[in-house]
Amino acid sequence: MSKTFNIYCDESCHLENDHKPFMFLGSISSAYNQVKFHTEKIKNLKSKHHFYGEIKWSNVSKSKFHFYMELIEYFFNTDLMFRTVGVEKSKINNEAFNQSYDDFYYKMYYTLLNYNINTLYKYNVYLDIKDTLSAYKVNKLKEVLNTKYSVFRNVQNIRSHESILLQLADFIMGAISYQHNNKEKKNLAKVQIIKKIQQHSGESLMGTNYSEKLNLFFIELR
Repeated sequence: MSKTFNIYCDESCHLENDHKPFMFLGSISSAYNQVKFHTEKIKNLKSKHHFYGEIKWSNVSKSKFHFYMELIEYFFNTDLMFRTVGVEKSKINNEAFNQSYDDFYYKMYYTLLNYNINTLYKYNVYLDIKDTLSAYKVNKLKEVLNTKYSVFRNVQNIRSHESILLQLADFIMGAISYQHNNKEKKNLAKVQIIKKIQQHSGESLMGTNYSEKLNLFFIELR
């Protein structure tokens, strides 16, 4: 019986005209039979710290600092894996490739997911819902991915409140995006969380690295 993995994907600073220099897409992957385990463990962490909202990088504050620091510890002590792809938006040239910005967005998703695929396994992919056309686009993404692998069993949109692991993807990717897109880092809680991630990963988070645990890939556009 083949092993199945769930992959939960989100984006940061992905809007074309948001005045942020870098765009990121990120994912958390978990063995299918471990999803419930990780969900319950993170829910227990939330209860311990009296945290009742969604886990989001934008919600990081001094009052919830200890919860988020313990969440980072949890991630690095488990088999969960994170991957993100980033691109400098000023270098995107859609006209040269006769494509729309949305076309480029989904090409980035292909780059995110087309990595370290084991053809003996099956994969379920869950993307944070973006707009009313998302269902059509994820079906196309599934079709393109399966022309090469035929192992993506399910590719669909969900809302962030439906999955704690999707929220975790938002949180870790938000830290990387903050490191790149905010010259003035005024939120001290966020700065300390980034330092904690850097310590655990042994990476600055500023360039491509090929770690399985915390994988960063920056697309070099020509």
